[in-house]
Amino acid sequence: MYNKADDKMPSPIPAALSLLFLLATTCLQASQASGFDPFTQYAIGRELGEESFYPELQRQKRNVLIFDPPPLEYAIDIEVSLTDSSFLAPIKEYFRKLRFPVSTNISDVEMTVSSINITTDSCGMGEPVVMNMSVRLNTTFHDDLRNCSSELYKKYKADLDKAFNASYRCLPGFVSATTTGFRPGSVEVNYRVEAGAASFHQLAHSNTLVAQYLDEPYSIVPTSFTTEMTNHTTFTVSPARIFEGDTIQLTCEINMTSENVTWYHGGQIVLSSPQHSLQATISNATSRATLTIVNATQKDSGTYICTFAKRHLTLNLIYRGREEIDVSPLRIISYSSDSKVSCNNPEIQANSPVLFCCIDGQLPQLTGDWKVKGAVRITGVPSFSSNCTEYKLNVTDSLCSAGQSGTVTTYTCELQTGHGARSSRDIRVTYFRVAQVRMSSSVNTSVSEGYGFSLKCESDVSNYDSISWEIRSGDRIQAVECAACIRTNKSTATSMLTVNTATPDWNEKKQGNILCYSYNYTETECRQGELTAYCKFVNSIGQEVSSERMRLSPIPDEDISCSGNNVFGREGDILIKPCSVLNASFIRGNKVYKCRSKSWKMERNNCLSEQMNSLLLTAEVTCSLVNSPSAKAALPGFLQNLRNQTVLLQSDSSSANLAAIVTILYSISSIPTEAKTSTIMDYFTTVDVIVADSRKELWADLNTEETPTSSLLLNSVERFSENLQPINNTIPHLSTETLELQGMVVTEHSHADYNKDFSRLGNLTANVLIDKIETLPPNSTIVSVAYSALGRILPANENEYVNSLVISTALSCERNQNFHINMTFQKENLSLKMPRCVFWDFNLNNNRGGWDDRGCTLTEEEGNVTCSCSHLTPFSILMSSDKPAHNSAEDYITHVGLAISILSLVVCIIIESLVWKTVTNNTTSYMRHVCILNTATSLLIADVWFLVTASISEQNMQRRRNLCIAATFFIHLFYLCGFFWMLSLGLILFYRLVFILHNTSKTSQKAVVFCLGYGCPLVFAVTTIAVTLPWNTYTRRDVCWLNWNDSKAVLAFVIPALAIVAMNLFITAVVIIKILRPNIGDRTNKQERKTLFQICKSLVILTPLLGLTWGFGLATIIKNSHQAFHILFALFNALQGLFILVFGTLWDNKSTSLILVTPMFSMNYPFSRTFNNLCGKTGKYTVSSSEPSSASTENTSKSYSLLN
Repeated sequence: MYNKADDKMPSPIPAALSLLFLLATTCLQASQASGFDPFTQYAIGRELGEESFYPELQRQKRNVLIFDPPPLEYAIDIEVSLTDSSFLAPIKEYFRKLRFPVSTNISDVEMTVSSINITTDSCGMGEPVVMNMSVRLNTTFHDDLRNCSSELYKKYKADLDKAFNASYRCLPGFVSATTTGFRPGSVEVNYRVEAGAASFHQLAHSNTLVAQYLDEPYSIVPTSFTTEMTNHTTFTVSPARIFEGDTIQLTCEINMTSENVTWYHGGQIVLSSPQHSLQATISNATSRATLTIVNATQKDSGTYICTFAKRHLTLNLIYRGREEIDVSPLRIISYSSDSKVSCNNPEIQANSPVLFCCIDGQLPQLTGDWKVKGAVRITGVPSFSSNCTEYKLNVTDSLCSAGQSGTVTTYTCELQTGHGARSSRDIRVTYFRVAQVRMSSSVNTSVSEGYGFSLKCESDVSNYDSISWEIRSGDRIQAVECAACIRTNKSTATSMLTVNTATPDWNEKKQGNILCYSYNYTETECRQGELTAYCKFVNSIGQEVSSERMRLSPIPDEDISCSGNNVFGREGDILIKPCSVLNASFIRGNKVYKCRSKSWKMERNNCLSEQMNSLLLTAEVTCSLVNSPSAKAALPGFLQNLRNQTVLLQSDSSSANLAAIVTILYSISSIPTEAKTSTIMDYFTTVDVIVADSRKELWADLNTEETPTSSLLLNSVERFSENLQPINNTIPHLSTETLELQGMVVTEHSHADYNKDFSRLGNLTANVLIDKIETLPPNSTIVSVAYSALGRILPANENEYVNSLVISTALSCERNQNFHINMTFQKENLSLKMPRCVFWDFNLNNNRGGWDDRGCTLTEEEGNVTCSCSHLTPFSILMSSDKPAHNSAEDYITHVGLAISILSLVVCIIIESLVWKTVTNNTTSYMRHVCILNTATSLLIADVWFLVTASISEQNMQRRRNLCIAATFFIHLFYLCGFFWMLSLGLILFYRLVFILHNTSKTSQKAVVFCLGYGCPLVFAVTTIAVTLPWNTYTRRDVCWLNWNDSKAVLAFVIPALAIVAMNLFITAVVIIKILRPNIGDRTNKQERKTLFQICKSLVILTPLLGLTWGFGLATIIKNSHQAFHILFALFNALQGLFILVFGTLWDNKSTSLILVTPMFSMNYPFSRTFNNLCGKTGKYTVSSSEPSSASTENTSKSYSLLN
């Protein structure tokens, strides 16, 4: 304590600093011996700085007044922070030895320290703490503050660094304060302060000092100070290893009281929910927050952040903790595989199997449980380890009866972590019993070759995986690979092996020698008719075999012409002899002789070659599906031999050898075989050789038999591909010169369509598409084969040719009802027309086979044809060359006639428009010209569109399909309009001839004829295109006209057109009858000649105007009709426009007189007299163009106008 005058003493703060200086000075004196001179210099320079302390002393000195006021007393608290704790003991010792009071003079001011109390805190400062802080300046943000090299950035940073260091240096253990950057939002300043552990109030106090060290333009917002502490939060996670289903507990703890706690996961605030539970507690100056997550999933993995916030006027203090957690599934990575256990096996009962389940890590709290589900309730004893559980089964015979053999029992092991997560795995154990098997035979002890036998195998256990048959002869064991021989009934636990034709292979005996027997027969009397002879052999067990029948024809001696080798016959008789025996084997086939010129002449040698005969015998005896137990094993070697022999005989011209090869291929095609490349190539190469172009004549001969050999060959290849068994779930893609094979196996995971492109057979391509194959049973096979040469040797329909590859597709299972296959074929010959999607029906034509198109729809594109079918057989397309030749007489007539008609119709329309008002001076004339004008207009439009279609060539038909459809629609519409306007003209004529005294208004007649002329055709045309266009059957494929083959759309034109022709023909007959009606009195010869002339003239006029020339179309649609009808039809109808111009317009005197400026015709005009007679008028009448003066006159002129 010190005393001094009030006006001579400094303020408390300078006084305290002076006393600190005094203490420092004292310490300096003592430091010479104790060595803390560095400390005093550091303390003075750090706490006050020379620049601030000494000027203050000088100010105090200048302001001293010389008088003695009463002394004052101060109690001053001074806190000194030491960064080096080793200084603390010497300082305490020094102050303890001081003798009080202590007087000192600071700036001429006398001070007396009466006592010093020292308290120390020896906890130490520890490591400096980094505090990330921010504050907002209420100024406008400039982009230069983003650039650390800009002048503005440098100025802001320098000023702020100076202010921050001056403000926060009073913090314990202060090290530095540095500006780290600026953000927009006014100006957000980010800075970092490094100091010792500071209290909340110390930080708040330092924040208030910052503004004092900054100029006014910076304008700090006092309430915007924020401090974030990132390494002062204790974050714990339980359990340490988290699995799906566990309950997770996250805990954050800080050494500060704060009730404002927030949890974040993945940047989103975690709110309280059924899965998330939040809890916060405060105790003993600490705060704790707990987040509990129940039934955790992998979605709960990620970064979790907890934040504690405390707010003061000048400070927002945030403690933040962060932890990454990973939730993984609890996987059982090791477990017992499904197994089979024989429950009546003593060895199994003695050493019971052990089931186990293991996870991929050590969990001390792992627990487990085993559950048993199944008809066979065999339980066991569980045991556990840190990551596994085991279950030892107690297998007993009593728990597994014979009826339960094959029953599956499911054992479920369930492992639990102790925090809620669990995982389970099913292990299937099939319990079966060793079966008791009995076998019986249909024969006693032996069976003759060629006869059948059967063996029956029965078991007391019906649950089995498979049945196999074997032949044992001594030490040799041969498996029976004959799928068609074995029939199994699982419900009765029986298997039947049936052999229809026994061979030596079934008892491993070799074939013996051939024995020949002869028999002499003498005919005592010469009977008419044929004799039948055969030989029969009966063995020791009563089984017999008979030879083929031989036909013998007795011949009188006088009729014998040929008698060589004791074989007799008449002239012209046919003798069929078997082939000779060669090397102890019969040669298949025969020789045909004919008796000519008293000797037998060989007509044809159908005997097989020795090599082919050997192969045929081998196929029928050894490798046939029904005759050998080892057909499958022997097939690959046999096919290789067959291919080699066929290649050697490829230059042979014997149809018998060719037929034998096909017979062999058909015989072995039913044998199931593995889809090895070598086996398939041997089979296909054999086919390549026999279908070569050099053998076409042989095929033509063989196709005349009861079953065409080419059909049998197609059936053979198709059946062979169907019986291919995949290897490793694959069918190879391979090709030869004329065949290409592709396929696939349908598995449980097959989702792609069956889509195969065939492009290896020359220049022709094809595609096969089957969708929705996932509906087929698993392990089904689909195999497709493309043939390039087989289509040329199959019997073809008349005037139709196979114009693409032939495709066959085989399924190994039954197809469903909604099955569809789509095939796209490339045309081989683009000149052929009229494609048809066809398939080869083996049952057609009394089982001879033939092409049929049922069940298929066709879509044609440029150069390609797509067939969509609902069945599986060999497919192709047939196309016809039956098409009129280009540049024929009909073509010339059509094109020239259309040009003349178009020109004539244009002239007709022009003339009608010029003379319209004059020639339509009465109702009948008006209606007649309305009909003619609309008929001409309709035909003109139709003819123009017809010429448009002529510009569309067949090659670009598909590319210009829309134009072709439009042209077809307008041709159909306006030709029908022309017909209906002709009908209207005929009906008006009929109305005026029959209903003479009846008069209908012009308006009513116009309404009727316009509805008839345009309404009816529009209905026909629109209905036709609406019905057929969605099915792509509106137009033909080779020309722009209505379709006939697919939709019969052309009937929508033919039926109304022919109906109108028939109606107008009837009207013409009425006109003739009216002309022939006798006048009063007898007719003279002159009158009869005039009548005949009138009839001929009427026919000439009415025939083109009423469209009667279209009647020739009936003759053209008749097959093989004479070409004359085609020429007449083209001539008359192509020139119909010219006829309308001549007989409809130019023949009308009113029109021609106006054009040629000639006088009006009168009743004396011959044709007018004709039509007066038609109307029943006699005598002379004057007919002019003015309005008629009487009803009778008008009726007459109406009839005239119609016909003129």
